[in-house]
Amino acid sequence: MMRTHYCGQLNETLADQEVTLCGWVHRRRDHGGVIFLDIRDREGLAQVVFDPDREETFALADRVRSEYVVKVRGKVRLRPAGAVNPNMASGAIEVLGYELEVLNQAETPPFPLDEYSDVGEETRLRYRFIDLRRPEMAAKLKLRSRITSSIRRYLDDNGFLDVETPILTRATPEGARDYLVPSRTHPGSFFALPQSPQLFKQLLMVSGFDRYYQIAKCFRDEDLRADRQPEFTQIDIETSFLDEQDIMGLTEGMIRGLFKEVLDVELGDFPHMSFEEAMRRYGSDKPDLRNPLELVDVADQLTEVDFKVFSGPASDPKGRVAALRVPGGAAMPRKQIDDYTKFVGIYGAKGLAYIKVNERAKGVEGLQSPIVKFIPEANLEIILDRVGAVDGDIVFFGADKAKIVSEALGALRIRLGHDLELLTCEWAPLWVVDFPMFEENDDGSLSALHHPFTAPKCTPEELQANPGAALSRAYDMVLNGTELGGGSIRIHRKEMQQTVFDILGISAEEQQEKFGFLLDALKYGAPPHGGLAFGLDRLVMLVTGAQSIREVIAFPKTQSAACVMTQAPGAVDAKALRELNIRLREQPKVE
Repeated sequence: MMRTHYCGQLNETLADQEVTLCGWVHRRRDHGGVIFLDIRDREGLAQVVFDPDREETFALADRVRSEYVVKVRGKVRLRPAGAVNPNMASGAIEVLGYELEVLNQAETPPFPLDEYSDVGEETRLRYRFIDLRRPEMAAKLKLRSRITSSIRRYLDDNGFLDVETPILTRATPEGARDYLVPSRTHPGSFFALPQSPQLFKQLLMVSGFDRYYQIAKCFRDEDLRADRQPEFTQIDIETSFLDEQDIMGLTEGMIRGLFKEVLDVELGDFPHMSFEEAMRRYGSDKPDLRNPLELVDVADQLTEVDFKVFSGPASDPKGRVAALRVPGGAAMPRKQIDDYTKFVGIYGAKGLAYIKVNERAKGVEGLQSPIVKFIPEANLEIILDRVGAVDGDIVFFGADKAKIVSEALGALRIRLGHDLELLTCEWAPLWVVDFPMFEENDDGSLSALHHPFTAPKCTPEELQANPGAALSRAYDMVLNGTELGGGSIRIHRKEMQQTVFDILGISAEEQQEKFGFLLDALKYGAPPHGGLAFGLDRLVMLVTGAQSIREVIAFPKTQSAACVMTQAPGAVDAKALRELNIRLREQPKVE
């Protein structure tokens, strides 16, 4: 053992003991003939003092610089009164240095680590091995490890088996966003990296392993957004002989235990809300319930008005007109309203109508708005009553196809909640249930809302008769407007699985070719089963309060799915490509 203690573990109980520390020089200070070195390791910092009376050691301490790797032997002593540092775990003590050994020198790092300096993310990612030395980065990765330990312990205690599933598998039928891996031994054929272990975990249920889990790497060639990574980690769970309530209860217990253990937070009840209600009240299937604002439907009051922008969507079965009341929002300057109008434009909204409620007692006179002239006073009164408008409020309106209104006003609701600091609590979990089985594509065809192995709440005959109206046995756990995880009861009967494939337009031949192994498995005694998967990266991001998913992954990719540190992805030489039977298309020369 080179060290006896980690720096952050030193405290008053070790006073007068001799210790050996190993770590990095965090900073060096010279105070009138005494040299202080703050030594850092993964557990924290310790202050080591070097006196001139030990000449050799003192001379060496004088030559040491930031980020040198050192080994120090010395004696723990209490700091003098007034010199205690409350911001440091070992702040009540210091170490009197007897011996100092430099294990390795370091060049000046590309950015300072002692206090947070505003370096670009590109630089931090290029030198990620240095960035991760920063105590706040180390803390996030240590917390991530505590989270996975807590989850493993809970699942192990509840009879789950940790089983690994293959990383080299078959491309999914849609081929959407799969990473492909060429096979050298099967010229012209490709493996795919899994977007999730979905089919393998279902097959494990058919095999009789009735409780499975895995902390699994998954891969998706995404169009990247801020919170997506091409490779991500999911806590993958599947069970047999349990229904929705059982699975939700079990995983809710896991998340409650995790929050208690890691943050000492008691999560309250997890309310259950239908997809339909979530979309109606919050414009989102992952509502942030810390935010008190709600959408209110008002189309019934606007079908007859002489204003096509409202009457059109109000009379269209696929349209929606909704209002969003913002308490105290009438004081909002014009420029801010223009900003919000621009913001909803991102979601396809053509504009943002509003009514400022200055003095309701004065009727139309007390309202300030470009649209009140189009709406009869009786209808206006009903709308304002329905949204609960009082003097000083502003009411925003969205009118368009239902999907656009929900997305635009749902996003505006979240933005207003943060801008105006309206959040009422710190944590708001819930389950969203009763999702539709299918969603309609622009061309009228259907695609699975979750995935095609999700069980519907009806018989195959009822499903075939009216697929658009069918609900599924799916459930999502949502926390603070983030989907933590989602899952469903799966289809365990072959006829039902074929019915769903038929509705999705997958022909019998294609079903056999792509999913023959699953259909086979379902006819050899498949138990009722279901499960869910949590996004570990997102969960850690929420728990640590990080701004981006990249902050909680040791070596993340950038927004363009590249690794600036290792320069991946990179070119491969011609010989390697020849062995894989791959020829690259000529890229046109740029003049």
